[in-house]
Amino acid sequence: MSSTSPPIETEALVIGAGPVGLFQVFELGLQEIQAHVVDVLPYVGGQCMALYADKPIYDIPGLPHCTGRELIERLQQQASPFKPVFHLNQLIHSVQQQADKRWLVGTSSDATFLAKTVFIAAGVGAFTPRKLALPELDAFEGKQVFYTASDRPDLQGKHVVVIGGEEEALQSALDAVSLKARSVTLVHRRGTLDGSEALLKQFHSCVSEQKIQFITAQITHTESSNHELTGLQLQLIDGSTRQVNCDLLLIQLGLSPQLGPLADWGLDMARKQLSVNTEDFSTSAPGIFAVGDINTYPGKRKLIVSGFHEATLAAFGAAAYSRPGQKIPLEYTTASPRLHRLLGV
Repeated sequence: MSSTSPPIETEALVIGAGPVGLFQVFELGLQEIQAHVVDVLPYVGGQCMALYADKPIYDIPGLPHCTGRELIERLQQQASPFKPVFHLNQLIHSVQQQADKRWLVGTSSDATFLAKTVFIAAGVGAFTPRKLALPELDAFEGKQVFYTASDRPDLQGKHVVVIGGEEEALQSALDAVSLKARSVTLVHRRGTLDGSEALLKQFHSCVSEQKIQFITAQITHTESSNHELTGLQLQLIDGSTRQVNCDLLLIQLGLSPQLGPLADWGLDMARKQLSVNTEDFSTSAPGIFAVGDINTYPGKRKLIVSGFHEATLAAFGAAAYSRPGQKIPLEYTTASPRLHRLLGV
């Protein structure tokens, strides 16, 4: 642990801000356990937001139809009485048990947490941007090479190249035009693009007006001067090459789940998933629980509703673990004055 700041002390640390992680916060709140939440993505929502934000979901109880975005909004609203603290754009890289049985957890941003209980709700792993197989780009990451539009610097007067062919890449190219980039080039390995009808119409209009250059190609080399990225060499589909100026490269090829450091935490695993006790969804390490697609047990089904069930029992398990010898009553939100007080109703 290299952080010089004191660790953030919390009764519960939830790893993963997807639907199951958000419901875990709610269920912990009902047990009067406040939580901090860490996620590698720069926004709340996990797979729901990364993969199907605007696609329909039909198997959430009480919601005949909702999108991934709507589900996340509802879950955030449900958890809001318990004031979870979110730490986004951070990857958990270390977990160490301390002498007092608490867990010291470190992140990629040098933040540390000292937690009595840890809940791994990381889905199928941490979603990280897909990168190009071009190691020479590594030196420019965070300076001239970016993977999310929110991270990029000012585009005005810059030669901007966007890699990708889906909606996010198209929107980034259009944004670069409106932000007065000196030139805008979209590079995609195929000639077909994927986006809404309105977005495609707007994009092709900019191409026709020569505000955006659309090239079907792949990057083969970079060009640099004084340790700064200045251009890219492209290989076109006919085998010929072409150079384009580039001050800023935005790579938007989607997200890929990676198990990452989790595999090195010493927890019992089976086929790259965490083995759990279905009584409370505890792992082989005392005080660490696993819910959602990251865990495995006989009869496991990778469904959001299954994760909600697991989060409920895990919260009861955490309460019993944190308060040994104390009876953990079963109360109903319809009638319990204590729960009404916690929920502010």
